[in-house]
Amino acid sequence: MTAAALLCLVIAITDGDTLTARCGEPGAYEQVTVRISAIDAPEKRQAFGQVSRQNLAQLCFEQVATITPRTHDRYGRTVGDVGCQGQDVATEQVRSGMAWFYVKYGKGYEQLRGLETEAREARRGLWAQVAVAPWEWRKRPIRDTPQQQGLHTAPP
Repeated sequence: MTAAALLCLVIAITDGDTLTARCGEPGAYEQVTVRISAIDAPEKRQAFGQVSRQNLAQLCFEQVATITPRTHDRYGRTVGDVGCQGQDVATEQVRSGMAWFYVKYGKGYEQLRGLETEAREARRGLWAQVAVAPWEWRKRPIRDTPQQQGLHTAPP
């Protein structure tokens, strides 16, 4: 589905790999939810989730973003490449240890694997602690809050 790049205003940050942008001309705006290609960031309630979200907000919130749509996911979100402030957002999130290279959906983005390795070895961002990949965390039947992660007690 690769389409031409869009210039959009980022109006919301959902988490470290998803944002909402307003694209188009005044009076004919289209609101688009974008899942950033080839990365997976911690979920909001997952350890480091809010830090990852805040990092993406520093890069993109209330900024004009260049969005290059690639496809749509099963939730109807646009999956695409995003640039903010002259930086590739996937690259910056992975380099700073705020997201994983999502191998399952990473064909064509293999350069992110090396950046993840560098962040991990330098213990940057989420790599400063024991990290559970979001795709594994989402499989858990009960998802603990960040404060409870690691505590395996029965609910009251």
